Amino acid sequence: MTPARPRLNAGWLLVLPLLALVLALFLGPIVNILWLSVTDPEPGFGNYAALITSDSLTRILWTTLRICVICTAISVILGYCIAYAMVHAADGDRNRMLGLLLVSFWISVLVRTFSWLMLLGRNGLVNNGLEAIGVISQPIAFMRNELGVLIGMVHYMVPYAVLPILASMQAMDGRVVSASRSLGATGAQTFWRVYLPLTRPGVVAAALLVFIINLGFYVVPAVLGGGKVLMVAEYISVQVLITLRWGTAAMLAALLLFGVLALLFLMSRFMKLSTVFGGART
Repeated sequence: MTPARPRLNAGWLLVLPLLALVLALFLGPIVNILWLSVTDPEPGFGNYAALITSDSLTRILWTTLRICVICTAISVILGYCIAYAMVHAADGDRNRMLGLLLVSFWISVLVRTFSWLMLLGRNGLVNNGLEAIGVISQPIAFMRNELGVLIGMVHYMVPYAVLPILASMQAMDGRVVSASRSLGATGAQTFWRVYLPLTRPGVVAAALLVFIINLGFYVVPAVLGGGKVLMVAEYISVQVLITLRWGTAAMLAALLLFGVLALLFLMSRFMKLSTVFGGART
């Protein structure tokens, strides 16, 4: 008697065509980018070799990495403080704070950036206000430098840092903190030895999410940096639209892709990614 052949679930018959379409639309452009990175303008790894031989590319990559790390650190610290305040606020206050946080996602990054352009200019509200109260005697150069770019990026990224940390704090068992205090630990000891380690998955998720988004930032550096703070995403745009060096642009895009995948792989070596993004901890 021959064993019965496994039958394909009817649900898969409905999913497979859409899955094939998604894979084609998603993997097709990625394969094309990888192909361009080793074939344009000529076959080989010359585009990748430029990462070592070209001082301009090295400088752009270092600028991007430095800004992303600083922005991630500041955003996570501010996000942690905001999430901590929300968790310990009354229900009504927490809902209002969450509402304000969610409203920020509806505001375009372009609108935010031009708002900062008006606020941080030499005759903007910030400089005029500081001069009016006597803090400064001449305007501070907030624009066309890394300081302005960091201000705009942090402002945009803080809400993304708050949500994973807030979810991690809300999922924590409050009785653990109470037990720590009842055993004689001070507030600082409880925070550093109990509260912070228990919320570490949320902090890691926030840092990972913010850093990945920062790698592809284009509008904020282009507007607030004024061409003096060149990051990878803006440089890719220049290569595609102005200099028409598709191979260099494809190489940098592939480098960002590999960097994100490597970051996820490295993170998975230390903890489960499902736990980091809110999954079960078992």
